[in-house]
Amino acid sequence: MKNSNCWIGHFKANALEKRVNWALKPHITPEEICTILPSLQAWQLGETSEGKHLIAASTKYAHAIGDLPYIEAVKLFIKEEQKHGNNLGLYLDRIGQPRVTKNWGDSLFRRVRYFNTNMEIWTLAVIVVESTAQIFYQALKDATHCELLKQICNDILIDEAYHITFQTERLAIIYEGKSNFSKAWRRVVYKNFFYMTATLVWIAHRKLFKAGGNSFDLYSRKMEHKYLRTLRKITNSVQVQLV
Repeated sequence: MKNSNCWIGHFKANALEKRVNWALKPHITPEEICTILPSLQAWQLGETSEGKHLIAASTKYAHAIGDLPYIEAVKLFIKEEQKHGNNLGLYLDRIGQPRVTKNWGDSLFRRVRYFNTNMEIWTLAVIVVESTAQIFYQALKDATHCELLKQICNDILIDEAYHITFQTERLAIIYEGKSNFSKAWRRVVYKNFFYMTATLVWIAHRKLFKAGGNSFDLYSRKMEHKYLRTLRKITNSVQVQLV
């Protein structure tokens, strides 16, 4: 596992990577736009959060456990997510489509975040969303023949793999500090939350998922694989140096 300072180094180095060639012009058909647009708009909005509540929760948590560099790591994580939103927004601008300011899925998630100050719940929620995002952006990439959009998706997919590791390592640290009884019921809660959230994401974006080659059964199997891999990383973890 990386400590918080290592993650700070990773996010700073990754910010220097330029994986999208913005000199490319978007080549996308009206039919492809019709298929992907609602989901593209919704995820663009979701990636633009300022992260104030997550920063507040991580600050409280970091002071409680004496891991102050974690606050900076979380801020850099949020900045990377905002880069995704900016890139998706630029793409929408390039194809002459509007950015949206409201979406029911984003509004629901923002309400949950607004009332949550618990780092464990925050971390679990982000892991689930990032896991669905991996399938989403791969489906978005496969649903069109636009090279510019494919590069944007590739960039996000690379980032998301590290994001899941970043959050999973933190959840493992939180989980490790619980009693055996507490760990047992948490595994049930984690599983139910994981699958419930994954199902909501499918309902909201099933048209895009299907266009990218996913049936609900295939999507469910992919999410099950991601859940089991996350659970193994959490339960098989060893205590690490925090700072």
